[in-house]
Amino acid sequence: MPRMRVKQISVFLENKSGRLAQVSDVLGAGGVNIRALSIADTTDFGILRLIVNDPERAYGLLKEAGFTANLTDVLAVELEDRPGGLARALRPLAEAGINIEYLYAFVQKARDAALVVFRVERMDEAAAILQARGIRLVPGEEVYRL
Repeated sequence: MPRMRVKQISVFLENKSGRLAQVSDVLGAGGVNIRALSIADTTDFGILRLIVNDPERAYGLLKEAGFTANLTDVLAVELEDRPGGLARALRPLAEAGINIEYLYAFVQKARDAALVVFRVERMDEAAAILQARGIRLVPGEEVYRL
């Protein structure tokens, strides 16, 4: 059975010019392809969240280059690309009292569906709820190949 969790890299960046370019330079030089990303920032720092084709390699390259980085488990959820598609996944999680810490869309579609990255509390329970509703979770191995 494929592992339903996907490895995400979170990189803490000082809020100064060129830091994002440095991350992309390190990954590009190391042959790592970015599949999805999100940036959240404050006045002093930002958090860059990445899904890449080779998370372990990317993590090592970033650490070696002096970046503060973490590997985190997330869910890649395949949703119908139509009005209400996202609500179909959010509703049962809300009904179960599962908090969504953040989510962001994937750069590329999976088949004819939208792909959304979810970071939730109670990951296993959330995965089971979504699957019980017929919502497909995309295994990490498949996500990394997109």
